[in-house]
Amino acid sequence: MEKYKDTSLSAQERAEDLVSKMTIEERASQLRYDAPAIERLGIPEYNWWNEALHGVARAGTATMFPQAIGLAAMFDEKLLERAGQVIAEEGRAKYNAASKEGDRDIYKGLTFWSPNINIFRDPRWGRGHETYGEDPYLTSRLGTAFVKGIQGSGKTMKAAACAKHFAAHSGPESIRHGFDSKVGAKDLAETYLPAFKALVEAGVEGVMGAYNSLNGQPTCASEFLMGLLKEWGFDGYFVSDCWAVRDFHEAHMITANAEESAALALKMGCDCNCGNTYIHIMNVLDKGLVCEEDITKACVRLMRTRIRLGMFDENCEFDSIGYDRVACKEHTETALECAKKSVVLLKNDGILPLDKSKIKTVAVIGPNADSVNALRANYFGTAPGYTTILEGIKSECGDDIRVIYSQGCDLLSDRIENLARAGDGESEAVICAKAADVVILCLGLDATVEGEQGDTGNSFEGGDKRDLLLPEPQRRLMEKVLETGTPTVVAMLSGSSINALADKANALVQVWYPGQEGGKALADILFGKTSPSGKLPVTFYETADLLPEFTDYSMKNRTYRYAENNVLYPFGFGLTYSEVTLDSAEIKGEKVTVTLSNKGDFDVEETAQLYIRSEDSPFEVRNTRLCRFERVSLLKGETKTVTFTLDDSVFEVVDESGRRFIPGGKYSLFAGVSQPDEISEKLGKPRCIKLETRR
Repeated sequence: MEKYKDTSLSAQERAEDLVSKMTIEERASQLRYDAPAIERLGIPEYNWWNEALHGVARAGTATMFPQAIGLAAMFDEKLLERAGQVIAEEGRAKYNAASKEGDRDIYKGLTFWSPNINIFRDPRWGRGHETYGEDPYLTSRLGTAFVKGIQGSGKTMKAAACAKHFAAHSGPESIRHGFDSKVGAKDLAETYLPAFKALVEAGVEGVMGAYNSLNGQPTCASEFLMGLLKEWGFDGYFVSDCWAVRDFHEAHMITANAEESAALALKMGCDCNCGNTYIHIMNVLDKGLVCEEDITKACVRLMRTRIRLGMFDENCEFDSIGYDRVACKEHTETALECAKKSVVLLKNDGILPLDKSKIKTVAVIGPNADSVNALRANYFGTAPGYTTILEGIKSECGDDIRVIYSQGCDLLSDRIENLARAGDGESEAVICAKAADVVILCLGLDATVEGEQGDTGNSFEGGDKRDLLLPEPQRRLMEKVLETGTPTVVAMLSGSSINALADKANALVQVWYPGQEGGKALADILFGKTSPSGKLPVTFYETADLLPEFTDYSMKNRTYRYAENNVLYPFGFGLTYSEVTLDSAEIKGEKVTVTLSNKGDFDVEETAQLYIRSEDSPFEVRNTRLCRFERVSLLKGETKTVTFTLDDSVFEVVDESGRRFIPGGKYSLFAGVSQPDEISEKLGKPRCIKLETRR
């Protein structure tokens, strides 16, 4: 048996043996994302580029979960890990089937370039909905859960996750290729880096660099960032963002040409080039800009990942996963469960849940009411079927309740039909609203408006948003529908903070981009089969006018930890259909116990949340910071106690030099089902219980 096929040896030993059999030209060829076959060694071609942000993407049929920001709103590590397991299983099934057909094209491998764990620091960033929100602790926990689900815990990985984009990358999209993120040491250590460190420590197999520079160094060749990976014990492969190495000489202007860019990236530790700059590696070697050892080290790390995935094992334990696991009933049910748990109820005057016995006609209105785009977000695969909001409500109402529909307006344009006058859909929407007992008004955005540069139809900001308002046609539509006086529930499908100006609506529901089962999930919630239970993983602001400049990466007046004003709906906020009370909270040593009771008439799920702040350290965040959370199911009338364990990391603060330490002194802890702020209380959440301790 060839040594590299000996499964009793370590992946490192096997990779070194395999690479030793390659010529230097062959080693260099393997550093491209589209690595060619080496037939004489029995190595098939392999394309490293695959996506699985919320389902296996861009390679045909797969189960489509809610977009990442919706998955974050679940505040549920166990369920997110389960979603990762589903994605990995379907990825394996598709890889196995495609490989047997000789199809080794892009998006058909096992190296998923997910999750995106950048901090959603500014709501204008178009790609923010790809992330787990604005909080470094929440992002760390959810990112770790997703990685565990994707990779598994065995000797062989089911698939390989990748933490991206390293680091301090969150807009603007239009200038990302040449942008230099200026970030202080405190903000880096406190906000932008913790999730990457957590995922590396959890064993994430890949790390992807970003397009931007960080404090003057391109992130795909940053001495600072590469040093951190080494310090953290990173043991996987590093890949550039796509065509980011080319940006060295075309946008950042730190090298003269492609050869210099390839040499810099390789020597700094970029193993795999997503792009075509590494086609120059042999020329670079001939000119002495890199040495054979640089090429060999990168090749070994890449082969080590493929070996960990079982690609050269004669009998890989995952080879038997069949195509019948793709988009199966079990996986569809998991997608539905995620969609239900992701929905956030922001306002409810008592109209929800809807009482079928009192309703004869429901009007479903709005550009996102029957939109598949609003379900699937970006980086999507093809679901086996989609249930739009309109279809979900129709199915739930059956023959007993009439459902009437009007698009009302276009998502962005001032008219639906090109030859019609502006506002051509408004009168029909008003007619439907007047004829109905209740209106479900489905507004928002989709990934053609907010998303990645080049992927959206939003040419005015490269995928980013200019402001936090609904597009004007939708604001006009909402105003006219609300003027009818028919009770109205506004369902917002978007991936980011929107000020819907929906004060006159009876209820406001944040649905995100909920995936293939979004319509069924929302219908179940609207009609009371399920209580809403999601929490905001981002702050919803009143206006963009009070936010810092988009290009300012300082955390001042950003996110709930540093917000000074401008908060519309707070991070961690979300209503249910029941009254959940905080009966008690106490701290004993390293344990904090919180007792919750369901005093209402619905079975619900709530999220117990624990926030902390040092009262003595000048380096503490301005407000408070989340340090623990746990989702709790409560039957009506039920009482449960949640226990949180505090370790040293909870008490750490970060000084201006980036040093993380425990300052000692007095700490305040806040236990509740929201963050400890006045706005959450005014919106209907019970006041947090304050505890004090010393360290």
